[in-house]
Amino acid sequence: MADPTQWVKHVELYVNSSSTAAQQAASVDAIANLLKNDLLTLEALVREMEMYLTTTDSTIRSRGILLLAELLTQLKSKRLNDASIESLIGFFTERLADWKALRGAIVGCLSLLRRKSHVGVVADDKVKAVVQSYLQNLQVQSLGQHDRKLCFQLMECLLDRYPAAVRDLGDNLIYGICEAIDGERDPQCLMLSFRIVQILAGLFPGPSGPLADFAGDLFGILGCYFPIHFTHPKEEDVDVKRGELSRALMLTYASTPLFAPFSIPLLLEKLSSSLPLTKVESFKYLSYCTSKYGVERMAEHFKTLWSSVKDATYVSPETNLSTEAGFMSEMGFQDSDIMKQAFVLLQELVQQSNGSFISLILEDEDIKIFMNSLNQYEDFDNIPIDIRQRLHAVGRIISVCVNTSIASCNKVFESFFPLLMTYLGLSVAKPHENSCLAEDYNPPGRLNFGALYLCVEVLSACRYLVGSDELTPIPDFANQTWGVMLHNVSKSLAMVFISLLRSNVAENSQNAYVCYGVKGLQNLATFPGSLLAVSKSTYDSILLKLMSVVTSDINKTFLWTLAMNALVEIGSFLDKCPDSERLSSYESIVVEKIFSLISSDDSNMPLSLKLQAAFEIGATGMNFMLRVVQGLDEAISATLSAVYAHGNRKSVEPTVKLLEYYSNKVLPWFHKSGGSEEIPLNFALSIWDKIENNRSFNLDSLENELLDATMMAMKQAVGSCSEGSQEKIINKALGVLLSSNCLQWMESISGNTPSEAEGLQQIHKLDSFAIRDEWITSLFASIVIALRPQTYIQNGKFILQFFITTLLNGHVPSAQALGSLVNKLPLKITGTPLSKNLCLDEAVDMIFHSCIWTSYNGSTYERGSSEIDLSSLRLCSLSPESDKIHATIGLAWIGKGLLMRGHEKVKDITMTLLNCMISDGDRGSLPNSKHPSLVCNDEDLHHQLMKSAADAFHIIMSDSESCLNKRYHATIRPLYKQRFSNTVMPILSTLMLKYDSPSIR
Repeated sequence: MADPTQWVKHVELYVNSSSTAAQQAASVDAIANLLKNDLLTLEALVREMEMYLTTTDSTIRSRGILLLAELLTQLKSKRLNDASIESLIGFFTERLADWKALRGAIVGCLSLLRRKSHVGVVADDKVKAVVQSYLQNLQVQSLGQHDRKLCFQLMECLLDRYPAAVRDLGDNLIYGICEAIDGERDPQCLMLSFRIVQILAGLFPGPSGPLADFAGDLFGILGCYFPIHFTHPKEEDVDVKRGELSRALMLTYASTPLFAPFSIPLLLEKLSSSLPLTKVESFKYLSYCTSKYGVERMAEHFKTLWSSVKDATYVSPETNLSTEAGFMSEMGFQDSDIMKQAFVLLQELVQQSNGSFISLILEDEDIKIFMNSLNQYEDFDNIPIDIRQRLHAVGRIISVCVNTSIASCNKVFESFFPLLMTYLGLSVAKPHENSCLAEDYNPPGRLNFGALYLCVEVLSACRYLVGSDELTPIPDFANQTWGVMLHNVSKSLAMVFISLLRSNVAENSQNAYVCYGVKGLQNLATFPGSLLAVSKSTYDSILLKLMSVVTSDINKTFLWTLAMNALVEIGSFLDKCPDSERLSSYESIVVEKIFSLISSDDSNMPLSLKLQAAFEIGATGMNFMLRVVQGLDEAISATLSAVYAHGNRKSVEPTVKLLEYYSNKVLPWFHKSGGSEEIPLNFALSIWDKIENNRSFNLDSLENELLDATMMAMKQAVGSCSEGSQEKIINKALGVLLSSNCLQWMESISGNTPSEAEGLQQIHKLDSFAIRDEWITSLFASIVIALRPQTYIQNGKFILQFFITTLLNGHVPSAQALGSLVNKLPLKITGTPLSKNLCLDEAVDMIFHSCIWTSYNGSTYERGSSEIDLSSLRLCSLSPESDKIHATIGLAWIGKGLLMRGHEKVKDITMTLLNCMISDGDRGSLPNSKHPSLVCNDEDLHHQLMKSAADAFHIIMSDSESCLNKRYHATIRPLYKQRFSNTVMPILSTLMLKYDSPSIR
């Protein structure tokens, strides 16, 4: 056992009024550790503290009781015997009457009541004593915020964890709770208060009993809080948000049907408020309460509820006309928040009422009159805006009724569908009369727009109904009233919709008839075939018409977009709900047609639209995209052949577009969708096959735009492959590289022989690459840029030497590839290294002792010798002088790669670039430098070199889209830019003060 002197001092410090909060917390932790480790018993502690717990000094007494309570809180996981728990809970229960020590008493009760059964809990009789003391002694609303919060936490704990012990208190319990929460305004305390009422409702659910007797009084308190609003100037300063508090109150209102006689009238009354938020909240609460109270309690309010919904949606609809939306959705109208919540309530009422509520809607005189007057507003352009709003509202009301249940859908069809078909010139009762609608049917004059709009809205609602996951098991839709009616007119209805796309109304770029014609076709084509099938001929007619729009009506942008979107939706539906017959039609009519468009020379449809259509259709499903990719691959192969073999310049532009779409759309889609890497692998290999098979390019000049597009596509393809696939690609490319004209000297290069440097010099002496060799080098660099760090690279030393030489010819991709190599190479080669393998240290060694650099004293670096003084490195005396500029660009990308992985050699590159920046003919390079500066004979080249060295720092510090980024698997050390800036800025500041030359500064 611990010596009492070890812990008594902590007790004394805690109860001392001069001690700080930090000192008190430290004392609690010290004593608690002794108790947890059994170095002190709780009984001994209580005995020693008795003088502090019973003293007449209220300050010391309150601190002593709080200390004991906080210690028990820390011991919540320690096993206590029943006698100790009984004694302690009795002590704290009595202290609930001591208002000066109230906080400690509540915390003590809470700590004991929250204990789990395996460590000892309070007996039910003692719990009842706590509740009784609580109700008798605590005047909650007279306390401060923190103590009120503790009181509510204690009551919540009692109700939630000990329902059997508190249930017998009945009326006294409910009365005490009413008294405790009445007038509460603090958000945190209110959250607890609402939670207490919710638990209370679960304790007394019956229609008779304590809660039923006090329901009116209790709701009288709760009703004052609706709607929730904060008087605090800044809601973000409050821990509890308004939305959270509002939801808690809503759950409380709906916690028991005993509140229904009080909550429903209150919420209906609040609907007359002029405040939009109050109306929104009222509808939201009504919806939730309807789902909880049950149809029996809501039935007496049905007429009032329908009147409220009707007023908010039909009589006085609050909608905004969005010009951006056009007719793509809801005639351009956007429902207000009030209308949205009103429709939610409507759906809940229809669903809960088993048909009784929907009768109010279908028999409503205003709705009937409006439906019968649709013939007055046939032409959309002549419909007043207020009538359009009502038409929109009726459409939404009917849609809600249709998509709620099979029964309500049948009732709507029986009431309104025959009338709508009559307005459209069709007959539900006599389907044979509709057969006169041939494939080339054109409507006489303008169709009744109101009927067209409502018909399409009903179809959309039916589609939602049959696609609902809640309908299990699936009903026999074909034998339902609405199913039979729709089946009788489906073919004719499709012809009506098709006629709207064929007739001259489609010439208007934003025509409401066109929009709903397309939407109607889309709905008919996306009914599940097993539930409500349109015939195959009708389905094919829909697809053929939409495809004819896509391929022919390219100048009608609005119509083209609508038809394209409809085909995409149909394809997406087939991907989710496969149907062999429909899938076959879609593949032959849509996918194959799109496939043929890609490679066709049809000048009527621009390539950009062909590619857009191909990608959007392909993106609806993996199988569709694979077919589209096949078409793209064939088209790219054909156009590249035309460029490489025949020098056809007309093929350059379409090839660029094909490659850009492949890079920007297709490959990212496969990467995001988790598709097979065979696609990018085969694409990359096919490009190299094409180059290998064309030994000479029939191009009289380099097509930079085409080369750039091919490089980007190559990088994207390689970057999305795994290490194994990347090795296949780089091995293939290396074979083509080694067989190219500029590398015939490769056979003479073997390890470290003198002919190696000689061969590199031979390449360097080439004035420029042949066009084919430029392509090979650029695409090979693109592969290296996109490699993963783990990818194995054969002949790494040769590749490094090759890029060092080509960058001196001004080949920027080679410089970027060098930067990527030093960024990703392993630090060491594991296992038995091959002579041609490469690790980072070797790569850096080769670069720093290449033809880019020499040491100041002109000594020749020999492998195996001691490390030379890197601070004496400078650019080699390259010839021509312009090669020094190319070298600085190479250094920039090499330095960037080293910097991003945190390699120290970036400092030497930095010093070399600074040497170039401050070279000034006859001055020293660096302050106190013993080395002469670089001397450029040509003044213009001298300044270009200085500028190039300065630009190199921009390359090092800026982000790059072309290489050394996450997309291409670069190794990136956190905060590398900040570290580099902290290193370089002091040097630059010193140099600015050192030199007076304006060009240098």
